[in-house]
Amino acid sequence: MVDHMKTTVNLPDELLQEAQELARREGTTLKELIETGLRGVVRQRSAEARFVLDDASVDGNGLRPEFRGAGWDQIRDAIYSQP
Repeated sequence: MVDHMKTTVNLPDELLQEAQELARREGTTLKELIETGLRGVVRQRSAEARFVLDDASVDGNGLRPEFRGAGWDQIRDAIYSQP
């Protein structure tokens, strides 16, 4: 069973130099820095893909009687009017 796979990635020179300097300052390897960053991106984007909006609808009999047949302008004005 293979635990690791080698691959080649082309990076801009400036980004690679910054990453190498950061790895040196933190006392780690470039490999570890890239692996940590990639894991974070994969985790974040996987979580975003799983987002499901909860059903916030309510049971009831529809609009209150005074708003049945009313247009959006009337409903909006009632919602945002000052008491």
